[in-house]
Amino acid sequence: MDASAVNVNVTIDDFDSVLSYADQSVWVTPDPSNPTFDDTNSPWFMGTYHKTETVDATLSLNFTGPAIYIYGHAGPSYGSYEVQIDSNTSSFSAHAESNASTPHLLYSANLPYSAHTLTLRNLGAKDGDAGGNSFLVDYIQITMQVAPAGATASNTTYEEDNTALTYSGKWGNNTGPDFSGGGTAFTNEDKASVSLSFHGSAIYLFGDKKNDHGLYSVVLDNQTPVIHSGISGCGGAFSQTCEQQKPTLQFIAHNLDDSLHTIKIENLAGVNNSFLDIDSFVVTVPSAYSVRDLSGSSSSSASGSGSSSTSSATGTTSASPSGTNNNSNAASSMSPWNPLLFLVLAVFWLVRPSLRR
Repeated sequence: MDASAVNVNVTIDDFDSVLSYADQSVWVTPDPSNPTFDDTNSPWFMGTYHKTETVDATLSLNFTGPAIYIYGHAGPSYGSYEVQIDSNTSSFSAHAESNASTPHLLYSANLPYSAHTLTLRNLGAKDGDAGGNSFLVDYIQITMQVAPAGATASNTTYEEDNTALTYSGKWGNNTGPDFSGGGTAFTNEDKASVSLSFHGSAIYLFGDKKNDHGLYSVVLDNQTPVIHSGISGCGGAFSQTCEQQKPTLQFIAHNLDDSLHTIKIENLAGVNNSFLDIDSFVVTVPSAYSVRDLSGSSSSSASGSGSSSTSSATGTTSASPSGTNNNSNAASSMSPWNPLLFLVLAVFWLVRPSLRR
C-alpha cells in the first residue's frame, strides 16, 4: 500500500448486503425495527451484530485492497474461528476468561493490492477449548486507495431523486428521518432498474434492508453482473419485518479511471415480487487519477486474537496472537463512531457518509 496516497478505510456493517451469509437462518442479530432498539446506547456498530452457535456457519466478502480488519467479540462462551483469504487459511480462538471490550479486533492483515475473497467460518469449541460454540461478527473494515499521492478527493452524494439518475420500470418513494436526504425510491417490479453515469475513482450504493427484499444485480461498465441480497440480517421468512432503515452498503467499487462510468442496479423480484430500495449513490471524485495494477504479489502478513494456526496454499502468511495491526494506518486505532467522512493529513477514513448518522 502506498501510505502517501489518499487511502480510505471503508466500514462494512454486519447488515450490509456486500456481505454474504451462506445460511442466514443460523445467525441471530438485534432487530433494528423493534421499538426497543437503541443503537445510540449499543456497544455494537450501528447497534447490530451477527452471532451464531452453529459450527461451520460461514460468511464471505469479495473485496479489493491491501488491508482488512475484522471486529467481533471474545469471552467465556466463544470458541474458535477460521479466517480464509483467497488460499490462505488461519484459525484463532475467541475464548477469554471475561468478555472483551468493544470494538474487539479479531483479525487484521496486510495484503497484496489485488482482488480477494474472505471467508469467515465458526469452528466452535475445538482442541480442548474451554469456551463454547459462539462466534460474533460486528463489522469489517477494508482499505483502498482513491487518489494518488499529492492529490485530494471529495465525495458527491446523489440522492434517490437526483435528476442524474435514470429509472426504468415502476418505482415509488418512501420518506423517513433515517434515510439520506429524507427519502428512498423502491420497487417490487422484476427487472426494474436505476442507472447513473459519473466520473469518479470510487462509487458506493446505499439502501435499506427488510425481509420482503430479495436479490438484485449491479453492472458497472458492462462488466459481469454482481448479485447481492437485500434480505434483512434477521433472517426469517419473507415478510415485512426486521427493517434497517439506516442505509446499508449495497455495492462498492473503486480503482476507476477518469473515463465516464455507468452503473446499473436491477431488481430481481422473483416469485415473491421482492422489493429493492435505493437511498443514494456516493461518488469519490479525486483531483488526479491513478489506476493501480491489481496483479498483486505473493506475500502477506496477518494477526489475530488468541492462539492461532495457519496454512497457506500459495505465498506466505504469518499470524500471531497479539491482535495488533501491522498497518501504520491501522483501522484499529480509529473508532467507527468517529465522524463518518473526513480528511486527516493524506488519509481519507470513509466509514459512512456523515449525513447517515
